[in-house]
Amino acid sequence: MQALPRRNLPALIEFAKARQPDLTVVSSDNPLGMGIVDLFQREGLAIWGPNKKAAQFESSKVFSQQFMERYGVPTAASGVFSSFQQAMAFAESLHGRCAVKVDGLALGKGVFVCSSLQEAEHAIKTILQEKTFGEAGARLVIQEYLEGVEVSLHALCDGNSWKLFPTSQDHKRIYANDQGPNTGGMGTYSPTPFLTDEELQEVAKSILEPWFLGCKAEGIDYRGILYPGIMLTEEGPKVLEFNARLGDPEAQVYLPRLKNDIVELLLASVNGTLNQVSLEFSDEPTVCVMLASAGYPGKYEAGKKIEGLDVVNALPGIKVFHSGTRLSGSDILTNGGRVLGVTAWADTLKEAHEKAYQAVDQIHFDGVYYRPDIAQKAFMTDK
Repeated sequence: MQALPRRNLPALIEFAKARQPDLTVVSSDNPLGMGIVDLFQREGLAIWGPNKKAAQFESSKVFSQQFMERYGVPTAASGVFSSFQQAMAFAESLHGRCAVKVDGLALGKGVFVCSSLQEAEHAIKTILQEKTFGEAGARLVIQEYLEGVEVSLHALCDGNSWKLFPTSQDHKRIYANDQGPNTGGMGTYSPTPFLTDEELQEVAKSILEPWFLGCKAEGIDYRGILYPGIMLTEEGPKVLEFNARLGDPEAQVYLPRLKNDIVELLLASVNGTLNQVSLEFSDEPTVCVMLASAGYPGKYEAGKKIEGLDVVNALPGIKVFHSGTRLSGSDILTNGGRVLGVTAWADTLKEAHEKAYQAVDQIHFDGVYYRPDIAQKAFMTDK
């Protein structure tokens, strides 16, 4: 059966009405931002994910930044602009050291981390003058450059409470040592060594408590995953941005560690009964390395035959997640920028790291690219 387009909400509703699934799970940002949860609920169809109002935390950088400022969620100093001249003036006040972000959804490519005024000007021109991101870039957010260690937090919410996931660390830039443009994520690992369990709880409390109070004040019924990207600065943890879904590739390191039945968790989130559930994760660390097409996150060619998957699928402690592939006869071909996520788990992070890259070395397609340094920051810490 041919997959339905994720943006064709009427077709998706008709599909669900005809088949009456017990639960529909939404994992993509676009349908959430378009209000698929609201539409399904009006038809009496059970669905998991934040509604359109709640999904604004990801679908609008402007909304989430201004929300954080209203309710005291720790974040970077920032400004919102639709004027090139005003945006440039603010970037100049930061000496070009800033993050320039498209307001709307941009497949993980709408963030420009700038270290000079020249780079900031290029980013602002790309968004506001060249209109590379279309209507999503009608406005932009400029944040001060934050220094520190970046970690990903995930919290499962049911409108009244939340349950915290372990830490993970994503690798957004395309090249090693965090060089090059942002991507949808080139790999991740969990847990990180940068926060103890007690420190994780304190960081979450400083962020989630004011966020939750703000949601109550504004009538936002948040049911789903909230994923704030956090920078651990010398001044304390600060939110870089929010996602309104389970992160990718964070999901690829969380799900192999999860001991709970995930369907029961999602139903508890939908039904408002999370307080009756205890999240349980394996102690085994996980590492995920993304394999990408040559040219990504820019132009790339699809249709390259992938070899070696049968060998890797037979390895213990390895799971291959398909991100951008398609089936052609008996062959699996590339069909996206990020093609495969190879996840390994073991008794220690070093062992998981070695297993992941041993598996990656068995997979081949024309132009395959991956970062060689996933999880290296964990091995450099003294903590």
